[in-house]
Amino acid sequence: MSALPILRWPDPRLSTLCDPVADHHDLSDLVRDMFETMYDAYGRGLAAPQVGVMMRLFVMDCGWKDGDMTPMVCINPEITRAEGMVSGNEGCLSIPGVLAEVQRPERIRLRYLEMDGTAQEVELDGFEARCAQHELDHLDGLVTLDRLSPEARRVVEASYSVSFPARPA
Repeated sequence: MSALPILRWPDPRLSTLCDPVADHHDLSDLVRDMFETMYDAYGRGLAAPQVGVMMRLFVMDCGWKDGDMTPMVCINPEITRAEGMVSGNEGCLSIPGVLAEVQRPERIRLRYLEMDGTAQEVELDGFEARCAQHELDHLDGLVTLDRLSPEARRVVEASYSVSFPARPA
């Protein structure tokens, strides 16, 4: 196993729509490395494009920081239902040091494939729903900043550029 380098915004790959996973049989090394990368970075979710792999796959474990390991591998995920709206702070491993207030559905139904190709559909709410939506955004070429109003985005980008290189022209 080995931790992978995490792409940092504004890397253009983070704004790219990912391709569906056609063959999931050779993903075990990638998934193992993604979990190691996520845990090493003290995250709760990590999408394949964040490590430069442009496919519709993410891993998440919303309980591990509280002592309950709940790892999930979601291949070709899609939200089939969303209910309620709630605001909450979100951080992103690709935009380190930045928290942004993002409004998202409070409850979702998520359909995805597991590593063995088994189709799953789960109901998620609260933080798990937020985490899955955040990771799914990465598969659609979106980052947290894309969910902000123009003014809020300018403020966040200005604070980000203080500590990190300026966005390329």
